[in-house]
Amino acid sequence: MTTLKAKLKDDLNAAIKERDELRSSTLRLTLTAIQKEEVAGTTKRELSDDEVQKVIAKEAKKRREAADAFAQGGRPESAERERAEGVLLDAYLPQQLTDAELEAVVAGAVEEAKAGGAEGPRAMGAVMKLVNPKVAGRAEGGRVAAVVKRLLAG
Repeated sequence: MTTLKAKLKDDLNAAIKERDELRSSTLRLTLTAIQKEEVAGTTKRELSDDEVQKVIAKEAKKRREAADAFAQGGRPESAERERAEGVLLDAYLPQQLTDAELEAVVAGAVEEAKAGGAEGPRAMGAVMKLVNPKVAGRAEGGRVAAVVKRLLAG
């Protein structure tokens, strides 16, 4: 068992013992998503820590999107719970890049792409190929794409 998955299980047991309903339900759903990913495909396999992190990131993103939907739908108590679950899951993910750090990484990739001959908005793909490995797991794709577009435009 991977160390991150083991940590999730240990934290789930602790949450159950402490009767922390929010933590226990969130961790249960996350472990279920991990298990579902492990049995997807033709053969069952054990996920690596990186793959487990991707599943947790996907679950956290779902919580943020659900919180926005609930807030727009006039259900603030549901939105607040989704936000709390997202914050809980963020604790298991690597520290997110700040806007300044992300912009510095993207600016370097834009310069690298321009040196390779790619310029303007059409260079988006080339820049994203350079940036994604550097920020994997530490910045959401939409956030990265927005910074890339902004820097390529002006």
